[in-house]
Amino acid sequence: MKPLDPRLLRYASAARRVLALGGGLGLIRTLATIAWCWFLANALTVIALPVLAGAGGGAGQIAQNAPDQRQLPQLIAYAAAAFIVRALAGWAMDVTAARGAVRAKEQLRSAALNALDRRAMGPAGGDGPGVSAPASAPGTVETSTILGRGLDALDGYFSGYLPQLILAVIATPVLVATILLADPVSGVTVLIVFPVIPMFMVLIGLATKAVQDRQWAQLRRLSGSFLDAVEGLSTLKIFRREHRQAARIAREADDYRVRTMKVLRVTFLSGFVLDLAGTFSIALVAVTVGTRLVEGAFPLALGLFVLLLVPEAFIPVRQVGAAFHASTEGLAASQDVFALIEGGADEVAPGVAADSAGDDTASTLTLEDVTVARGARQVAGPVSLTVAPGEVVALAGPSGAGKSSVLAAVLGFAEVTSGRLSRPGAVSWVGQRPDLARGTVATNVALGDDAPDPVLVVRALHAAQLPDVDPVTPLGALGSGLSGGQAQRVAIARGLYRAWAHDAPIIMLDEPTSALDADTEARICDMLRAEASAGRGVLVVSHRPAVLAAADRVVTLGDPEQRDRHEIASQDTDPAVPTVTQGASS
Repeated sequence: MKPLDPRLLRYASAARRVLALGGGLGLIRTLATIAWCWFLANALTVIALPVLAGAGGGAGQIAQNAPDQRQLPQLIAYAAAAFIVRALAGWAMDVTAARGAVRAKEQLRSAALNALDRRAMGPAGGDGPGVSAPASAPGTVETSTILGRGLDALDGYFSGYLPQLILAVIATPVLVATILLADPVSGVTVLIVFPVIPMFMVLIGLATKAVQDRQWAQLRRLSGSFLDAVEGLSTLKIFRREHRQAARIAREADDYRVRTMKVLRVTFLSGFVLDLAGTFSIALVAVTVGTRLVEGAFPLALGLFVLLLVPEAFIPVRQVGAAFHASTEGLAASQDVFALIEGGADEVAPGVAADSAGDDTASTLTLEDVTVARGARQVAGPVSLTVAPGEVVALAGPSGAGKSSVLAAVLGFAEVTSGRLSRPGAVSWVGQRPDLARGTVATNVALGDDAPDPVLVVRALHAAQLPDVDPVTPLGALGSGLSGGQAQRVAIARGLYRAWAHDAPIIMLDEPTSALDADTEARICDMLRAEASAGRGVLVVSHRPAVLAAADRVVTLGDPEQRDRHEIASQDTDPAVPTVTQGASS
C-alpha cells in the first residue's frame, strides 16, 4: 500500500491538480508559519524582557537583537496577518482536496466502468454459454462495493491524508532547514531524532495494511452475502430457510465488527506512539534551548523562535501517520479499482485487421477465418460468415461454442487473434439480457439518444410486438414493472430504434426470443424478415428451431460431434434452410 500510487495520477487527472495546487498552497502556508513564529517570538520577547530584567534574569545574550518596545503593536499586527494567511492557505488546501476527491472519484469510476464495458463483462457479459469473465474479475456485488463504498472511502485519503502528505514533503524540509539556519545545535538535534518517527510509521503502516486488507475483504464478503440473501429471499421463504441466511449475515457482520475494532485499535496505538515519539523529540530540543537560555548564552527571541518552530516541523509527519489510518480503506479499495481498470485494458487490446473498426461506406458484415480469444484462451473459431443487406443469417451451435463471443468480437469487446473482420461503421445490437434502467419505457427504448424521437419509439414498440405498452410507463430498478418477455421485447425495440435512428445496415441479436412464447416468437421472426426486406442485414444467435427456420442461412459453430447433432435438429425443423458448418473452438 503506497502512500501515493502513481496509478492514481495516471487514471485521475484531478489528483495531479490537487498535488500541484496543494504544493503551492503548502509552500505559502509554510512561509506564513515561519513568519508567524518569528513575529510572535519577537513580540513575546518585547513583553518578557522587562519582566526578566526586573527579576535579574536578563544578563548575557538574552536581550541580543531584541526589538524595541515601540515595535510591539507592529509585531503583533504582523503575527496576526501571518496567522490569517496561514489559516487561509490551510483552508484553501482543504477545499482543493475535497473538490479533487469528488472529481478523482468520478474519473476513477468512469475509467473502471469503461474498462468493464470493454472486457468480457460487456456485451458478451458472460451471458453466452461457455463465455465467462476472467477468473480474476470480481463479481457484480464486489464490483458494486468497490465502485461504491470503496471509492467513497477515498474522501478520507484526499481530505485528510493527502494535504498532510504534501505538508510533510514541503513544509518539513523547509522548517528543518530554517531551524538549522537559526540554531545549528537545535537543527542537528532535530535531524538526529527525526528518523525515529518515520521508522515507527513504517512499522505501524505494515501492521495497518494487514488488518485493513482483512477488514476490506470481510466487507466485500458481507456485501455478497447480503445480496445473495435478498436475491433468493422468495426461495428461502418457500423452503423456510430464511433464518439460516439471517444467522449467516449476522456472523459476517460480527466478523466485520471485530476486524473494524482491530483497525481502530491499531489506529489509536499508532497515534499514541507517534505523539510520544514527537513529544520526546521536541523535549530534547526544548531542553538544549532552555539550558542555554538559563545560562544567558542564547538570545531570547531566537530561542522562542526555535521553540515555536520545532513542533511545526514535527506536526506534518505526525499527522500524516494519523491520517494514513483514516484513508487505508480507500487505499485498499483503490487497488481493486486499478485492477479493474488495468484488467480491462489488458484484455481488450484487439488484434484485428485494420478495417475491423468499421467502415462507414460498407453495408456488409464479413468474417474470414476469425478466431476469438478471452485472455489466453481461444473461445470461438475459426469462423467465416457474411451478412449482406436483405438477408437473415442465424448463428447456431451447442452451448459453449462461442456464439456470443463472435458478436462481442464484431463489436470490439473481444480479441480477434487471427483472420479478418470487416463491418459497417454503424451496427445495432441486442444482447441476451434486456439491461433496462430505471425510468420510462421510452427512455429505455431511446437509451443513449440525446433527443429521442417519440414517433420512432412508438414504431419500435409496435414492431417488437408491444403495441399495448405505453411509452411513458415508469420502470423500476433493472426494469421492474415488466414481465421477462416484455423486457426482452423492449430490448428488441431499442435495437430497432438504434438501427432506424442511425441508419445501421446491420442488426445483431443474441437469443432475442428465449423468453417468448411461440406465437410472439413467430411475429418477431416476421419482423426480422421485414427488416431484411427493408435492406438491412440481420445476424441472430439462437437455439430456437423457429428462428433457425426463418433464416436464409444457418452458420453452426462448435465441437464437430455436438455440431452434427445440432445440425440434425435444425434441419429437421426446415430442411430447406442452408446450413454452413464451422470449425470447433479450443
